[in-house]
Amino acid sequence: MKKINARKLPQKRKQKTKSKIKKSNFKLFALSNILVFITTVLLIISGYLYIQNNDLQQVDIKKDNIVEKEKLQRAKYAKEKLAFEEKTKALEIEYVNNIDNTVYIERKPVKQKIVKLDLPKKQIKVDKKIDKEKLIVVKKKEIIIVKPKVLEKEKKPIVKKIVQERKKESIKRYLPKLAIIIDDVTTRKQMNKIINIGYSVNMAFLPPNKSRKNSAKIIKELKRYMIHLPLQATNHRYDEKDTLLITDDISVIERRIKSLQTLYPKAKFINNHTGSKFTANKEAMDRLLQVLKKYNYTFIDSRTTAKTVAKESAKKYGVRMLSRNIFLDNKKDKKYIQKQLKKAISIAKKNGSAIAIGHPYTITLTTLKESQHLLKGVELVYVNRL
Repeated sequence: MKKINARKLPQKRKQKTKSKIKKSNFKLFALSNILVFITTVLLIISGYLYIQNNDLQQVDIKKDNIVEKEKLQRAKYAKEKLAFEEKTKALEIEYVNNIDNTVYIERKPVKQKIVKLDLPKKQIKVDKKIDKEKLIVVKKKEIIIVKPKVLEKEKKPIVKKIVQERKKESIKRYLPKLAIIIDDVTTRKQMNKIINIGYSVNMAFLPPNKSRKNSAKIIKELKRYMIHLPLQATNHRYDEKDTLLITDDISVIERRIKSLQTLYPKAKFINNHTGSKFTANKEAMDRLLQVLKKYNYTFIDSRTTAKTVAKESAKKYGVRMLSRNIFLDNKKDKKYIQKQLKKAISIAKKNGSAIAIGHPYTITLTTLKESQHLLKGVELVYVNRL
């Protein structure tokens, strides 16, 4: 048997213990490295998730902002649409002068027959409506009846009556003229209300479509009316079917005007419905005015934009043209409408004539009917008298 050396046993145990410690240290080191790695990975993932979440939140905020803006815009458009009629279809400016309210085609002077009497150095103008025996002298806007020796005493009362009538006519002839136009007329009810206002009011009819099939049928009993022609607006949402666009060539415009002439045979005047974009476009207005001249129409510029070039085109092609001075009912309020009416009267008195445009709202027509007392000093006329 081998002998066991007692001295060597403790050393072997020591070595085993050391090796165990080394192994455990290595395991701890490896474990700690794994934990550090896992921790690092988790931190990276959490950081990525945080950034991603933050980005998503920002995207959501942006989306919410966009949705909110769209809602506000839709609400704004809805509000604008409701207020559209009140603001008279894309109205941009309201003019208070009558500079452009001129006739570009000169009218031929009316020839007056002159008869010489046996009176010293005086010429007497004969009015054809009066008998040849009753002669009128016109001097400094005063009417004087000259009684020839041939007249009998019995005819004196007749002569006095004629004098009074002619004085009234002469006074009326020199009154400033105001033409009120009611746009957008489409129904018989509106037409009857306008007729019942009690004085001369011009009606501008919108051409027929699916929603207003009878707007060309109801005019048969009228002697005077206008065409309210839809032209392209700056905001496309106001353009209806058959609205003339700035891209339409002259043949398209001519077909449209020709069809309207068939529908409204007595109409001699056309004014624009909307048209803030069209009337500001030189080429488009040139094409339109050429066609209007061909079909013998007078154009009335509703002035839905300050940039209108209608005047230049009218001068270029020799088309008679008039311009709107006042919009009556941008606000549906009696006091406001009367205030605008007073402005129109003031312009007429200052410049000799004026054009005011309103719409067939109940408040507008009622106010006009109740405002006859404001119209003293002006003559309410149809546009053909301007």
